Amino acid sequence: MSVQPTRYLRISSALFYAAASFLITVVNKIVLTSYKFPSFQVLGLGQMVSTVVVLIISRKLGYVSFPSLQKDTFKRIWPLPLIFAGNMMTGLGGTQQLSLPMLTVLRRFSILMTMMAEYYILGITASCPVQLSVYMMIFGALVAASEDLAFNLQGYMYISLNNVLTASNGVYLKKKLDAKDLGKNGLLFYNSLFMIPVALIIAAASGDLHKAWEFQQWSDIGFLSQFMGSCFMGFVLSYSTLLCTQYNSPLTTTIVGCLKNIAVTYLGMVIGGDYIFSVTNFIGLNISVAGSLVYTWVTFREKGTRKPEADVAEKPLLTKEKESPA
Repeated sequence: MSVQPTRYLRISSALFYAAASFLITVVNKIVLTSYKFPSFQVLGLGQMVSTVVVLIISRKLGYVSFPSLQKDTFKRIWPLPLIFAGNMMTGLGGTQQLSLPMLTVLRRFSILMTMMAEYYILGITASCPVQLSVYMMIFGALVAASEDLAFNLQGYMYISLNNVLTASNGVYLKKKLDAKDLGKNGLLFYNSLFMIPVALIIAAASGDLHKAWEFQQWSDIGFLSQFMGSCFMGFVLSYSTLLCTQYNSPLTTTIVGCLKNIAVTYLGMVIGGDYIFSVTNFIGLNISVAGSLVYTWVTFREKGTRKPEADVAEKPLLTKEKESPA
């Protein structure tokens, strides 16, 4: 018998995603900004390869299972690979180009886009308290962005596209998870596998592969540890995103990701970095935080109204699974 995800699963998966998202943002910022690694495309490629390798090893050890590659696998998963890769690349591009405060501000608009995508694609209408909390977050973002001290058109274009892809990724991921066609591990594996050749061709054609090859700090142990950490955290982030979307709504996943950006910005205020203090920006961020807290309170106290899902039964995430038949 199918069961509704428990409050524990909903909250713990959201916290797991928040922690993974926070850590990868910090590591990516170190690699791309502090070490000045020239190619976010190559970094994204490394994260895709890491995801495939980790899942293959986990499958061999019996910890995860997913269907073998079939002739129609690409058709069954489409358009997720394209959205997934675009979302990763534009997010990394924005991280490289923008300061954390402006990255945090502009990412808030993905929340409104996700709420609209849920309505038009999934047929989910947000309650009035949820809508008001979202509008409050957007208002805070507008206040924070009204006094931009470091205008960067290329960075804004990356993040604007990333917002659209974040909303698309959330709702289509939810549709594929609800269909239970490939399972969460299959979605994660084939998303990365199908986009590795495309990402490699793009990186080579744009010259980013050559820039990465010519990078002078490959022998630096500190850089290598951060680069490898970013690649592994790419897998952790993707897996945590799947879990959070499976047990919650795409809107909740998007909001948790934006809360992570605010946490990183507050950290930047304390330790320094590329944060340029502005009273207007600070006030806007706190308005957005207040809206996020209202959303969290409303969402996790409401009783679920969605149809039960068959694969959301509470079970340990690291228990071994039997291999699925091809």
